[in-house]
Amino acid sequence: MALQHTIAAPVSLSGTGLHTGVSATVTIKPAPENSGIRFVRTDLGTPVEIPADIDNVVDLSRGTAIGKDGVKVHSVEHIMSAFAGLAIDNCIVDVDDEEIPLMDGSAMPYVELIRKAGIVEQAAQREFIKIDEPMMTFLKNDVAFGIFPSDHFRVTLMIDYKHPSLGTQHTTLISFDDYVNDFASARTFCFLSEIEKLRESGLIKGGRLDNAVVVQDVELTEDHIDYMHNLFGWKGSIEKGDNGFINNVQLRYYNELCRHKVVDLIGDFYLLGKPLMAFIQTAKTGHASNIEMARKIREHIRKSKEKHENGEAIALNHEAILKTLPHRYPFLLIDRVLKIDHRKSITAIKNVSFNEPFFNGHFPETPVMPGVLQIEAMAQAGGIMALYDGQKDDKTKGGSSIAFLAIDNARFRGAVFPGDVLRIEVEMLKDRRNTIRFAGKCYVGNKLVSEAEMLAMLTKKEP
Repeated sequence: MALQHTIAAPVSLSGTGLHTGVSATVTIKPAPENSGIRFVRTDLGTPVEIPADIDNVVDLSRGTAIGKDGVKVHSVEHIMSAFAGLAIDNCIVDVDDEEIPLMDGSAMPYVELIRKAGIVEQAAQREFIKIDEPMMTFLKNDVAFGIFPSDHFRVTLMIDYKHPSLGTQHTTLISFDDYVNDFASARTFCFLSEIEKLRESGLIKGGRLDNAVVVQDVELTEDHIDYMHNLFGWKGSIEKGDNGFINNVQLRYYNELCRHKVVDLIGDFYLLGKPLMAFIQTAKTGHASNIEMARKIREHIRKSKEKHENGEAIALNHEAILKTLPHRYPFLLIDRVLKIDHRKSITAIKNVSFNEPFFNGHFPETPVMPGVLQIEAMAQAGGIMALYDGQKDDKTKGGSSIAFLAIDNARFRGAVFPGDVLRIEVEMLKDRRNTIRFAGKCYVGNKLVSEAEMLAMLTKKEP
């Protein structure tokens, strides 16, 4: 059971905001269970609290800004990424100006700040956002997202820039165990031509040549170097990068820029308000597309919840089946649930492969699926119908298990051969608290091959 976390004591750091150029102090403080991450602007006459949530995102022009009643906090993505990477659920973030300091352009300063404070386990259980079916989405500018069911958070990300120092890069975060050592210190990056135009327009007032990896995409002459010194007020050296980056900045990872995109994505997705369990595959993403995809995930979860609450049928994948039934290979006989209406009906399938172990002896020359296993498939489908209860986490832990008491009116009406797809349809006949009776039928195509009625008892699991 995963429990919530906060920090042990208040800690602070100060720095300059990328966009505003103002110096700000951030103080993170412990927060009670189930309160989430909340930003508080303390520089105003009356402090304004802004929950870290995608519904409060108000600006995505150069980073992720959240706001409420006209009050904003810019550049929350790196500190939110650190909270996600260290499994911090509840914290107050006091900031005495409108932007979170950029620091070195990575999430590592905030990781170190949280570790300095100490991480405290709380009594309440963590709640996760779980994806029940794949989501494929194509957004503007060739951005693509695939969101797949998973038992933990995982990301594979690709970038593709038409610049010889960047080219095509990809990276994978297998789990948050890799976050601190392999991703948190990856710095933000920008193109020289891009930041010059932004600075000339009065933007990125806090941008310096040492708080980002600057890609040299324009020719550097002596006159150009003098111009940059004046434009940025930079007193340090500005040299042509033989490796494609200003001042020959050495990368912390060979694909550091791609890894930083993962850092940003983690921070943006943590604005969903709870940790996400999903395998994310994406290409060419940025803050705007991250938030757009996060909103689509929230809408998907909302619709799934409404279907369940309204009694509408939903589908289950293999992962959900494994979390509902104790059966495992070679005795798990349900491959997918096409639709389920909790404690009313279920339709599931079993793909009957020639590699099924029972075909070795039943029968070697004429392989036929044993009728008793068709009965077992009906029983397993009935068990899922009775036990699965929508979007709740750890659906059967500490809950109920099922014990079968009787099989009645069993009939076998056709043979099931290798290559067949067995469709199992079960309907509840009687549901009296802890005792249920249901009827099951197995089909191959439209042909009924077996049927039976079963009596079962739901029992509380042993702690």
